[in-house]
Amino acid sequence: MDYLRVPLLVSLKNYLNSLKANCNKIIDLPGEDEKYRVDVEYIGNSIAPDPSLYYRPVIGILSHPGDGASGRLNKDKNASYIAASYVKLIESAGARVIPFIYNEPKEILYAKLNLVNGVLLTGGWKKSGLYYEVVEGIFKRVLERNDTGDPFPLFAICLGFELLCKVISKDANILEKFSAHNHASTLQFSKPIDIQGTVFQGFSPELLQKLTTDCLVMQLHKWGVSPERFRQNSALCSFFRVLTTCVDEDNKEYVSTVQARDYPITAVQWHPEKNAFEWGYSTIPHSEDAVQVTQHVANYFISEARKSLNRPRTRDVLDNLIYNYVPTYCGKAGRGYDEVYIFSQLESKSSNLPLT
Repeated sequence: MDYLRVPLLVSLKNYLNSLKANCNKIIDLPGEDEKYRVDVEYIGNSIAPDPSLYYRPVIGILSHPGDGASGRLNKDKNASYIAASYVKLIESAGARVIPFIYNEPKEILYAKLNLVNGVLLTGGWKKSGLYYEVVEGIFKRVLERNDTGDPFPLFAICLGFELLCKVISKDANILEKFSAHNHASTLQFSKPIDIQGTVFQGFSPELLQKLTTDCLVMQLHKWGVSPERFRQNSALCSFFRVLTTCVDEDNKEYVSTVQARDYPITAVQWHPEKNAFEWGYSTIPHSEDAVQVTQHVANYFISEARKSLNRPRTRDVLDNLIYNYVPTYCGKAGRGYDEVYIFSQLESKSSNLPLT
């Protein structure tokens, strides 16, 4: 059968040569405009990944005091939790999660920053005490990491937004009361605005327009910062720029999306994770457009995390991933979260994993 082998080898050689010839080719996408011509580099049949990016990003999520269900799930007064919807948000964009348990020894908690490529601050209610101190400590370390030249993003949601405003403004009374608990809303963009480099950069023009007319974001907060109070605080104004505002049920305006001027830090008063991953409130928008909002937000945050220079040891990451814990289903109550990860000292079999 040697007479068959030669043509086969020739065909294989020709195929490999054709792949090599196709490197650095230009793809013509549908459309006549020049903007549809894309120059890409090929490795074999696939587009080459950017070697400067990290494609195994890990995000630290800070736990919140309680069990996420007013004590119905766990009676430990020192328990804390992370709603599974935040974990799913991160996973949906191609990253994994390490829990930062807010009341574990600080040397362990802050050491976990060396295992991740970004941090997420969640919603909740606790605005003082140890929890506030830990948020402040994480924030300072995020700034320090970025100041050394390592891109290290921080994304803050709802309570996270409020706490960053308190930390940065150095004003314990910066927050104001609003009637924005349990309703969906639009977003109104600051003018003029350039969305490039912001959480909205991946949104299509059509979806951006719908954000201003359709109620596609979920609000679950009683506190916030008005544009007037925001402008009056020089520390806030110099650190953040306002991207969007919203109005509450009493038609009072509040700041709803901000981005740091000099750091990869974004904070939103609304809840991007709920559209796709929470079902406890009938007011949560679940339309295709609303789910796209969730996905674009996740994609943006993780795209920023891929820029991180941190390359933690695989074994340390695996030992500390949230997969070492089991989520608890609590959706049968018909309100609140659908699933939570609970970290309890009464069930501490894997709550303080060693950092080697």
